[in-house]
Amino acid sequence: MIATCGSARRSLARAFATPDAGPVLLFVEGAAGLGKTHLLRELAELPETPDVARLWWRCGAESERPEEDEVWREPTLLLVDDVHRADEDELRRLRRVLAGMEPGSAAAVSYRPEELPVPGMPLGGSAMTYPFRLTVLRDRLAPWDEERVRRAAAEVMGEGESCTAEAVSALRERTGGVPRAVVDLLAMLREQRPAFTGTAAEVAAAGVPARLAELVLSRTYAVSPAHRPLVWAAAVLDGPAARDELIAVSGLGAAPGGDALLRALESAALAELGEGRYGFAVPLAADAVRDTVPGPVRQDLHRRAAGVLSRRQPVPWAAVGAHHRAAGEYRGWLRAVEKAAESAAASGRHQEAITLLERTLATPGIPPQARARLAPLLARNAVTGLRSDQTVEVLEQIVRDADLPPAVRGELRLDLGLMLSNQMGRFAEGWRVLEVAAAELREVRSVLAARAMAALVTPYWPGASLDVHRGWLIKAAAAADDSGDAAMRTAVLANHVGLAMSWADPEAWDLVERLPVQSTDPACARQAARGLCNAADSAVWLGFYRRVDGLLTEGRELATRSGAPYTEHSASGTRLLQEWWTGQWLGLAKRCEDFVADTADMPFLASDAYVVRGLLAVAQGDWGEARAWLSQRGTFGTENLPVPLGATAAGAVIRLTLARQEVADAAEQARAAWTVVADKGVWPWAAELAPWAVEALARAGDTATAHAMVRDFAQGLGDADAPAARAALAWSRGVLAESEALAEGRPDRLPEAAETYRKAAAAYAELPRPYSQALTTECAARCELAADAEGGAGESGAGGAGEGRTGRTGPAASAGPEGPPNPTSSAIAELESCAQHFTDLGAAWDATRARALLRTQQPAKKGRPPGRPSHSDQLSPREAEVAQLASSGLTNREIAATLHLSPRTVEQHIAGAMRKTGALSRRDLAHRF
Repeated sequence: MIATCGSARRSLARAFATPDAGPVLLFVEGAAGLGKTHLLRELAELPETPDVARLWWRCGAESERPEEDEVWREPTLLLVDDVHRADEDELRRLRRVLAGMEPGSAAAVSYRPEELPVPGMPLGGSAMTYPFRLTVLRDRLAPWDEERVRRAAAEVMGEGESCTAEAVSALRERTGGVPRAVVDLLAMLREQRPAFTGTAAEVAAAGVPARLAELVLSRTYAVSPAHRPLVWAAAVLDGPAARDELIAVSGLGAAPGGDALLRALESAALAELGEGRYGFAVPLAADAVRDTVPGPVRQDLHRRAAGVLSRRQPVPWAAVGAHHRAAGEYRGWLRAVEKAAESAAASGRHQEAITLLERTLATPGIPPQARARLAPLLARNAVTGLRSDQTVEVLEQIVRDADLPPAVRGELRLDLGLMLSNQMGRFAEGWRVLEVAAAELREVRSVLAARAMAALVTPYWPGASLDVHRGWLIKAAAAADDSGDAAMRTAVLANHVGLAMSWADPEAWDLVERLPVQSTDPACARQAARGLCNAADSAVWLGFYRRVDGLLTEGRELATRSGAPYTEHSASGTRLLQEWWTGQWLGLAKRCEDFVADTADMPFLASDAYVVRGLLAVAQGDWGEARAWLSQRGTFGTENLPVPLGATAAGAVIRLTLARQEVADAAEQARAAWTVVADKGVWPWAAELAPWAVEALARAGDTATAHAMVRDFAQGLGDADAPAARAALAWSRGVLAESEALAEGRPDRLPEAAETYRKAAAAYAELPRPYSQALTTECAARCELAADAEGGAGESGAGGAGEGRTGRTGPAASAGPEGPPNPTSSAIAELESCAQHFTDLGAAWDATRARALLRTQQPAKKGRPPGRPSHSDQLSPREAEVAQLASSGLTNREIAATLHLSPRTVEQHIAGAMRKTGALSRRDLAHRF
């Protein structure tokens, strides 16, 4: 497991390169466990020395040393191991042997520098007389770096297991990178399987390998009892410490303590880890020593350690608290925990503060006064940072504590409500908790009451209507003004921005300009960052894509500077939405998946990423994956998605359901999703739902409700400046016009529908939204072709995709050279353009559908012999299309709907593709294709 040092290999190989080459003596120096013996074994196998004799000399073992007359009879490689174990007689003999080295020979001598009788002199205190031609080299072995530890973990655990990056870092830190300790600790972890999952916490809890424990304890107890407390002090401090710190914790006093440190270094119980810093060469060894210290003595050591660390700058408050607790000083422990959490929060390390506070508050018997101080600190960090699942449970328990002061309980309830709503997606619970918090705090703390009311201004949650949020805005603004708190006024303003932007209030952009982005108050800056990111998110939903970049960039930079990781992450979700709609699809699926992985402990924060990934899967024809992503992969209920995101996901699900020919189900889904948006009253958020909901109801025969949807959508928008919603309204009107023309058997009205679709396409081009533009252009072309088809229009899909309907469209007569423009030629050109745009984006399903419709317009080629062309063993173009869709998981019926074929024809194409590719099953076809 230890690679041969390249310099050692080259040095020894050089000694045997020519018969008269001078001899080489290589000293291999390394602390215990660095792999000296292993290196000697590898040197013994050097391929450059096939005819050289190998002799082993293991010092301290009489039976494993060569006789002097055996050495140097011929070219020889002498391998001397553990020279630090040799007594003076053996060292004298070894010096004589080495002094007699002949040309063409070499020796490698290994030793532990910390155990040499005379430091720096591996061959003893007597000076060695080296021959003139002898080359003497020294090679110092070094600990492994993280990459080498990672490879060792893969070797020991096997390819089926993996350690996280954090676990590898923990392994490197705990073992100091000493190879023997790394391998032994990995072996212990391996034996824990299947429990071991490769995390840093498991590494920390694994214990001390027996080999390491025996080594460090033998060295510790080689120190005299009078000096041993200094080694114990190092074990309690558990890290590099200064001389005076070790002496103070040991309680020995200056002179005895200084002498004890020298004795500890001489026995290798301790090592110098840096200039003036001392401790254990392998950090993990401290655990083994600490466990052997008698309990009363250990408590005294911890008490003194707390005092010593309290004098460091900056004070490591978490470590101070741990020492107080180990000493039985619980008041000191709780005070230190509070200071540690405050310090971590002030520097933006919110997760560190959360973990420490959660662990502390979960301890039984915490006094009510301490809980009243620590619980609000936990809640504030959890709301600002990225919470763990345990935080909500802890807060729910604490707010039920009857001994808590009302103001503290109200503050905790406020933060609990925010977490339930913003970070867990439990809107209904969060809303109720926030209402109670606002009532509780109204009488005791106006600042926090304003904060609770401001939270109720946020319109994204399902349930309350726009008017209810406006009512809370009035109350929150008044409470913030009464409080006189600048940060609270900014918090209300940030939520006012989100509310106004959501329904395209003409004053919304002026509100954005009022955000105090230059404030030097971190609390104000965090709220201003949130306001900017709220504005960016609303701008995405409204369709102001060109303004999103500036808002997001400024908002994220401000959030980073002021320490608001939750705001940073929410901005990342907004960016994914913008990239989806503006056609920046290259690598977008990977970016979504990475975001989901990065926020795995708080999946609701990644809801944007889940939906965007699902929308991509729909366009790519991967319908199984689409369903999974749109349902958030079961991480939380989709009914709790923010209203605009829920409407978008619902539109995609309705589209899939229509493609599966499940029209009645699609209509029911449309009614349910529309009710949520209508109850909210923020009509721009209907933009991603309306075209698909209208199509579902029109195809289900409920044209009255479809008309009502379009009417309500138009009235709700009024004259609002909401470009995406206005384009969607035109699209929805095109769906109605096409559906009515088909239902009434009036193909002459289809050009009117085509014109409405083109208005929508032009609006989407202006935004820009290339995918929506291509979908609506495809609709327009389809209507033109159906209107111009011989024998009148057949049934064609409405709503922009034509999913799930077959059409009877054929080639129309071309206009003469003097006649009017040929609408069929224009529509075909539009379809060809759409198919190319779909392909460029990566929308494979849409491209396949557009090309299938194009083929219905292509006349038979002249001169082709009768019958179908032969493709021998190669897949025909149609077989390739069918196989591609089948490999995406579509059923025969779904493929038939997409390609305007019968299910029987699809079945025949799949059979042909399986025969030509040698696939044994449909799943095997997907693999081969």
